[in-house]
Amino acid sequence: MLLPKQFHFLFLFFFLVLPLSAQDKGKVMPFKKILVAIEKQHQVSFNYTEDIIAGLQCNPPKRSLSLAQKLQFLSQKTQLSFENIGNRFINIYKKENRTPLICGYVFGATDHKPIENANISLPDHTQIATDFNGYFELEQGPATLFLISHVGFITQRITTDHLDTANCLQIVMAPEITQLEEIKASAVLASGISKNTDGAFEIKPKKFGILPGLIEPDALQTMQQIPGVNSLDESVSSINVRGGTHDQNLFLWNGIRMFQTGHFFGLISVFNPNLAHTISIYKNGSSAFYGESVSSVVAISSTPETAEKNSFSAGINMINADVYAKYNLSKKSFIEISARKSITDFVETPTYKEYFNKVFQNTTITDFAQNQNVDYQSDKKFGFYDATLKYVQKIGTKDQIVLDLITIKDNLEVFQSATVYDINRSENNVLRQQNYGGNLSWKRNWNAFNTTKINIYNSAYELLGNQKTTNANQVVLQENTVNNNGLTIENNHTLTAKWSFNNGYQFNEMGITNLEQVTNPDFYRRVKDVLRTHALILEGKYNDTLSRIYLKAGVRMNYIEKFKKYSVEPRLQLGYGISKSVNVELLGELKSQNSQQIIDLQKDYFGIEKRRWIISNNTNIPIQRSKQLSLNVFYKENDWLLGMENFYKKVNGITTSSQGFQNQLEFVRTTGDYEVLGTEILIQKKINHFLTWLSYTYNKNNYHFPDYEYPSFPNNFELTHTLSWAAIYEKNNFKIALGTKWSSGRPKTSPDVSQIDLSDPVLIYNKPNNTNLHIFSQVNISSTYKWETDNGIQYKVGLSILNILNRKNEISEYYRISSLTNSIEEVETFALQRTPNVSFRISL
Repeated sequence: MLLPKQFHFLFLFFFLVLPLSAQDKGKVMPFKKILVAIEKQHQVSFNYTEDIIAGLQCNPPKRSLSLAQKLQFLSQKTQLSFENIGNRFINIYKKENRTPLICGYVFGATDHKPIENANISLPDHTQIATDFNGYFELEQGPATLFLISHVGFITQRITTDHLDTANCLQIVMAPEITQLEEIKASAVLASGISKNTDGAFEIKPKKFGILPGLIEPDALQTMQQIPGVNSLDESVSSINVRGGTHDQNLFLWNGIRMFQTGHFFGLISVFNPNLAHTISIYKNGSSAFYGESVSSVVAISSTPETAEKNSFSAGINMINADVYAKYNLSKKSFIEISARKSITDFVETPTYKEYFNKVFQNTTITDFAQNQNVDYQSDKKFGFYDATLKYVQKIGTKDQIVLDLITIKDNLEVFQSATVYDINRSENNVLRQQNYGGNLSWKRNWNAFNTTKINIYNSAYELLGNQKTTNANQVVLQENTVNNNGLTIENNHTLTAKWSFNNGYQFNEMGITNLEQVTNPDFYRRVKDVLRTHALILEGKYNDTLSRIYLKAGVRMNYIEKFKKYSVEPRLQLGYGISKSVNVELLGELKSQNSQQIIDLQKDYFGIEKRRWIISNNTNIPIQRSKQLSLNVFYKENDWLLGMENFYKKVNGITTSSQGFQNQLEFVRTTGDYEVLGTEILIQKKINHFLTWLSYTYNKNNYHFPDYEYPSFPNNFELTHTLSWAAIYEKNNFKIALGTKWSSGRPKTSPDVSQIDLSDPVLIYNKPNNTNLHIFSQVNISSTYKWETDNGIQYKVGLSILNILNRKNEISEYYRISSLTNSIEEVETFALQRTPNVSFRISL
């Protein structure tokens, strides 16, 4: 017996195939149904007026006939004539007393697609629009003149006298190139980096030139060259934009939020530098479609803007090896894969050794808790990998589906043994960090003016530490997991040549779990929180190339289910060209963030990765909110580029546990804000193949914790002065870059020696961040050379040296009481020593 669903399916299938089979049975049927069947079978389109075929019925032609035979058959059965235009469009006329008409098809010159709603203007002010096939018709008159116009195309003037009315016109419209005369250098800082009208810095890795110390277009290393972007500990997992913490930045890879951004605990970006096609970095004035961030936005897209040929490349350096491949499955689909893995399983290079020493200094791996006199024997096994997959499928001329997958993993295993007071002790440690993500997107171009894009994504992050300590065989298990799901619907509408409007909806669900389990003594704690938010987005853009005005204004309206709270976040980007050489830019935004990273103990996860993600609870962990405004001026003339950005930024709702204190505030839990006032200056000059630039950043960054005894003091991430310089030479396939970075030392807190009893010391501090570390100074160099063989194989070699002067730069300092000597110890952490790197790459 058939199930109801099966019965319904067969019933529907029967009625679907009935009209098709009826064509061959010769039954009389409405003429319009016959035309629809022919359109589907032969992929053609009929143009006619309804009054011509109204009430008309006849026998359908056999399906086995050709298109020409069917048209001849229908012409014999009716009083109609058929004009076949290239087996794509067919015009239908009445045979008798047909008024002479002028007909035509309007196509775009670049894609040869029909242009819908093109405007036909006649001398008597009559207006006619083309249909979805780009077709139009009008009565022929003596020496008729008409204009054809459409947004984005050059208007054409057509004279119809002496035209052949037997055939339709084929009119091809050329696109109108109107570009805002923005202050945009062909290269900012390096080739492949530019400044957009919306205030974003845009990086094209495949066009990337070279920067000091970099031989690959690492997205997160490159962005640190931008004024206002720093990393106080040289880590891509600790990027500070205008005084903010790393977790306050939003990192997106093809629409997927990434919670892990660094390999090797922050020294290498997790984003494969040979994959990304476009990287957009917003310090301020980001689009209303970007939420969950109170600082910068880094949006990485690996979907190419234009079709590309098949390609393959493979490379190796002194840390990792990688492969990349793109293969076109058809004219409308392709697959793209990349994979990268550390080579530390096979060889320990000088680069690896410098990285290892830098990362693991002052951690439990190198005896964080004990006096350094203890002689630990360590066996270490460290490795990482990442892989991505992209599948793109175009469906017809209007739809496209894209699937993106990414996986990232770092794994560290350490077995340690030591003899302390004639007792053998050992540690068996495992630390794993990984991030998986997937995004499925569908995009439809409804017409030349309207587009819809829908994204469904997931990102899963895990940080797991399993440590066996030397203290009575105690085992500590720590786990931090994040599961982020979301849906984004975005609609884009072109209203006129100057105005466009975007609207959309976003749903975001974030679940975060924190687990701590200790044996001897037994302790177990597992906390899971889930937060769901909804956002409605409205955004309009005005771009007038003649008056040199660019305006983009939007608003994001958030609703948090758990707290039943609404918030409204406006965004603004305004640019005005005072002249062809001078441009003024005003950027502003209000943003919020519901998740953050905190540090419970500096020894969590072996002291290597101390931060764990948590969700706001709207009480002692409030929602973070930021407001920022910047006024910028740019000048470009004769290959000179001068830029000055002045900004004000304030972030409310921060917690002391999110700021990484290692002074009297380490165990204090209170909330407050930080406030930054700063200026960023860039001066750049290009002379033929030579490019040089100098940047300076000033910022005054202060905490405000009203419930603490010292309510105001300098921010941990304040670098009052930062100065960078680079000289780059690029000619043909040879590139070399030399540069230096200098900054005033970050704040630190000194102990109040006058109040400490040295016989039984207890740490007593001065006012938080009362002094500073020594000046940071580093000189870097890099060079690449590329050549190509006669058979099209391309080779590229690169060499870089970080800190070529081998300067010992202190990047952090704190104090502790030694359990062995019962004295105050000063613990210093230093930046990388002289670190070389060599790379080789082959591309097909």
